[in-house]
Amino acid sequence: MSAGVLIAFEGIDGSGKSTQARRFTQWLRDRGADVLLTREPTDGPWGRKIREARFTERLSPEDELHAFLEDRREHVASELAPALARGAVVVVDRYYYSTVAYQGARGLDPSALLQRNRAFAPRPDLVVLVDVPPRRALERIAARGEGQDLFESLAQLTAVRERFLALASEPHVVVLDGEGDEAAVFSRVLETLLSGPLRAWAAHHLPT
Repeated sequence: MSAGVLIAFEGIDGSGKSTQARRFTQWLRDRGADVLLTREPTDGPWGRKIREARFTERLSPEDELHAFLEDRREHVASELAPALARGAVVVVDRYYYSTVAYQGARGLDPSALLQRNRAFAPRPDLVVLVDVPPRRALERIAARGEGQDLFESLAQLTAVRERFLALASEPHVVVLDGEGDEAAVFSRVLETLLSGPLRAWAAHHLPT
């Protein structure tokens, strides 16, 4: 077993998960923790291919899945595994639960997707699923002024959200209300992360 802690922040586009992942990372750093913040898709060649397709012509479900798996294999080998081995807290902004939700919404089997990812990717100690209604998520996406990509329509986000929520049956997946301002959501994040499965870690690694 790894010495570190792996925490994944998940949710539909516009849920605020990236903001909360950054805030939690900074909170840990301010307390002297060794923490790695990373994201998927990565900035590697497979990750760039996925990102470019978001605004042009989306890959087929099979090709998209292949790209995500290859990107994740490289990510695990180059960043996640070494950081966990040295005992760091690894915070991932999207992980294989996003693959299950998004590719599942495109018709691929969620159980098979979980199996293929867990064959090589470490299972998180905790998954924080930041949940907001899809209409609210689209409002936030529009407010960013970045344009709407091929993942972001009401029907698509609704289908993806349903698949995310189905994953909450796993005991290490916690659904967190993403409505409200950033500070209010972050207080929920801290309450979630510093209790339950992370309570013992926090007691030994963070100042009281």
